[in-house]
Amino acid sequence: MPETLRSPQYAVVAYVRNPIGHFVEDLRRELHPDHAHLAAHVTVLPPRRLSGSEEEAIRSLQAHSARFAPFDVQLGDVETFCPRTPTVFLRVERSAHRFRDLHDELNTGPLHCDEQWPYIPHLTIVKMLELCEADQAVVKSRERWAHYSGTKSAHIEELTFVREGENNQWIDLATIRLDQSKSMKPGTTPTESTPTR
Repeated sequence: MPETLRSPQYAVVAYVRNPIGHFVEDLRRELHPDHAHLAAHVTVLPPRRLSGSEEEAIRSLQAHSARFAPFDVQLGDVETFCPRTPTVFLRVERSAHRFRDLHDELNTGPLHCDEQWPYIPHLTIVKMLELCEADQAVVKSRERWAHYSGTKSAHIEELTFVREGENNQWIDLATIRLDQSKSMKPGTTPTESTPTR
């Protein structure tokens, strides 16, 4: 099917916009300059076609995300999905089950997809074109990670619904905040925070 007629893919991601996110983006810029524009993120729902409209997908995300409170995650070792795919990533070491619960909850209705691979929460460093390139990227990433002295945790409080664009671009369609009230102590008041995207 011609590219112009192919329906786009959609995904749900949690952007990581703290020092560890900057570390990943800088490393990606070095390893794969063509992908330097991609923001650091943990994928919650991998790319898929919709079985409904974008509006239906957003309503579904809002309804199901409201059941979850913000949470913190800890990133672990540099790993790879080779030989399955030439992807190098940081594994989510602590609170990975929170992402798995989100994935299972959101993978429904217009966003339902029978996943090609088991869902493993991770922060992608780079996806190379060839396995041999990924092998080299793993070595370089482990060297950089061993000398990284910043925070290895990230606070997850919002999800972003994205659509596939041209030239490896992804377009933000909607930002959905997790339910702040679920993580509050009794008697406290939620504070407003402006989404960054």
